Amino acid sequence: MDTRPTSNSALLLFSGGQDSATCLAWALSRFDRVETVGFDYGQRHHVEMQARLDVRTAMVDAFPGWAGRLGEDHVVDLSGYGAIAESALTADRAIKMEADGLPSTFVPGRNLVFLTVASALAYRRGHGVMVGGMCETDFSGYPDCRRTTIDAMQATLSLGLATDIAIETPLMWLDKAQSWGLAHQLGGDTLVEIIRTRTHTCYRGDRSDLHAWGYGCGACPACELRAAGWQQWHGEGAA
Repeated sequence: MDTRPTSNSALLLFSGGQDSATCLAWALSRFDRVETVGFDYGQRHHVEMQARLDVRTAMVDAFPGWAGRLGEDHVVDLSGYGAIAESALTADRAIKMEADGLPSTFVPGRNLVFLTVASALAYRRGHGVMVGGMCETDFSGYPDCRRTTIDAMQATLSLGLATDIAIETPLMWLDKAQSWGLAHQLGGDTLVEIIRTRTHTCYRGDRSDLHAWGYGCGACPACELRAAGWQQWHGEGAA
């Protein structure tokens, strides 16, 4: 394989959640080749690792035009990192706001670590672009989701790899309602249904009940944000 980075191919940081699934559709509509990478960082609920595979399969089945563009999936074991960056996502802790103003679900440096590891894979696989679902419009205050952080990482990684590598964040300035709308623009009702039923966002790993907006406990911050976005999108005249 020619591993010189190219802007015609992209590596997507893919968790199996609503945001990364929307970004997968976005990338498949723009790049000739798209590969995905997921991280097993010791998260409490491995349901999202299964959701990753379900979403990929569903998109290939539903959109034959994208099937030829979707390349290999990679999974990186970062369980050691998850142990030292303990949070409510990696340990049995309550989901609450901490004294420092950040929620207990904040995994310190997670996106920094993910982007650094992904950049090495992108370099070896010949991708000149990485795509991530980071967003600072509807988010929980995580500092590593801000575009200023992503810009700094893009500059650092390009310097460290001695080659230009772009980090695309198509959801950065969209709220959750607009993210649902983008999914509909990209793949209509079919894509929205894949995201609604196949992706996983719930912090508690609950997939016992299918709500209008998808599976989840309905009470954690991730579910509340997803549900509110769904309701707002439909209130604005979604198909």
